[in-house]
Amino acid sequence: MVTQTEHWHIVRDDDILGGEPVVKGTRTPVRAVVELWRLGYAPEEIYRELPHLTVAAVFDALSYYSDHQEEIAGFIRRNLVPGELVDPRANAG
Repeated sequence: MVTQTEHWHIVRDDDILGGEPVVKGTRTPVRAVVELWRLGYAPEEIYRELPHLTVAAVFDALSYYSDHQEEIAGFIRRNLVPGELVDPRANAG
């Protein structure tokens, strides 16, 4: 079931990522937008990295994060890839 949030571009769909907040009409989780932003990408740059999103959707995802920081931080923690899986040299030495 799709549930609209208080943010126009953000929904929860039980069939997509177990109901994690995503950008409406996509499988892109809010956390993906937030992680790019945390890496220093400006919203206009995030839109270029995720061209299937509109600039408005990017800003709305960041607005959703602003209102739900602990929730999104939890999704980021649960989906964190261990360093040794990202860079095999992390275990070397």
